[in-house]
Amino acid sequence: MLIPTQFTTPAISRIFAEENAIAQLLRVEAALALAEGEIGVIPSMVAQAIATAAATLAVDQDQLARAVERDGFPIIELVRQLRVHVGGEAAEYVHWGATTQDIMDTALVLQLREALIMLQSQLLTLNPQLSTLADTHRRTLMAGRTHSQQALPITFGLKIANWLAPLIRHHERLTQLLPRLLVVQLGGAVGTLASLGELGGRVQAGLARQLNLGVSPMPWHTQRDALVECAGWLSLLSGSLAKMAQDIILMAQSEVGELSESNDPARGGSSTMPQKSNPIVSELIVAAARTNAGLLANMHNAMIHEHERATHGWQMEWLALPQMFGLTASALARANFLASNLQIDVTQMRANVDASHGLMLAERLSFVLAPVLGRARAKQVLRDACLTAARDGVHVVDVLRAQINVALDWDMLRDEAGYLGITQQLIDQVKVAG
Repeated sequence: MLIPTQFTTPAISRIFAEENAIAQLLRVEAALALAEGEIGVIPSMVAQAIATAAATLAVDQDQLARAVERDGFPIIELVRQLRVHVGGEAAEYVHWGATTQDIMDTALVLQLREALIMLQSQLLTLNPQLSTLADTHRRTLMAGRTHSQQALPITFGLKIANWLAPLIRHHERLTQLLPRLLVVQLGGAVGTLASLGELGGRVQAGLARQLNLGVSPMPWHTQRDALVECAGWLSLLSGSLAKMAQDIILMAQSEVGELSESNDPARGGSSTMPQKSNPIVSELIVAAARTNAGLLANMHNAMIHEHERATHGWQMEWLALPQMFGLTASALARANFLASNLQIDVTQMRANVDASHGLMLAERLSFVLAPVLGRARAKQVLRDACLTAARDGVHVVDVLRAQINVALDWDMLRDEAGYLGITQQLIDQVKVAG
């Protein structure tokens, strides 16, 4: 049975927990009052009283839960409790000019900001670790595989650079996304802020200033693209982490034996097979990414908001986004573990290259032989030599050397390390990009 905490982290769970969600709602109510008090929409002393009350309110959670069941949202009951706590005439100015979605969307943005800053920090820890690994293993020879078959020689450093490059882009995407996402929501009932008259724009700007958020060109009650873009970023990030994890799973297979997730033999154990050390960390990353891909479809469906305020799309976001953040955070944490603990068997990588009997050099040999024998004959000769090498367990270069009388630097041609193209340049380019 899976333990749900495997697919989140304590920090992300805290950010999206009910207690913190309520705290952010109260924070927005306080900021709204202060913004209105600054420009005289409500008396400044009243604004201060509301802000103080919002910071000290002991929410009746049971009453709030009953009200949410009745109303569908926490704001009506939360505002009622806040008004009681403020007391007097000031109570009438709580939630002045706002609507439920204004408060809830802005509070969500505050949660998203905290969560994204946390993920950004994890990503900025992971990327340098992978960069260092790529540099360390830039000349560690291994088999490059296409369609799960040995194809051409590569280095392990190049494979790691292949893991790292999209993560660098994801960090760039995040910095581009944040200004679009981290904006206040304040539009009133239908997005006109008619309740605040000509001062609506100034209140909106003041609310943004109080919360250190941006201001969008207009209220975005039914414009959910930034939230979906955020969900897309989460899915992209977890998908790239899962590509790394999937490679590790395959390279950790018993018959391949090039990697293991850590040097702890107790990790990934089996209940009945004591020899097993399952790549469980990588498995959980892949599971998180595949689940995120499904939840992303829900977020795209949730974009369909009717008219000026919608019905069900909003609630779909509540279900999907916290899960996606938890899944991505857990995948990032596990990827950081792998980058720190990965056990790399350089000897086995080389042994797997040698076990191919030079077949990974077939492309190189074809380009060398074509000008000498003609393309068609070179292709036929090389195909026959490959079949012989595979059948008899001899190096394909030795087969060719014995079959054709051509003066070539055969010793040079049989060295897989001499057929790596611009591998070193590619690794450097990724490292520079990071």
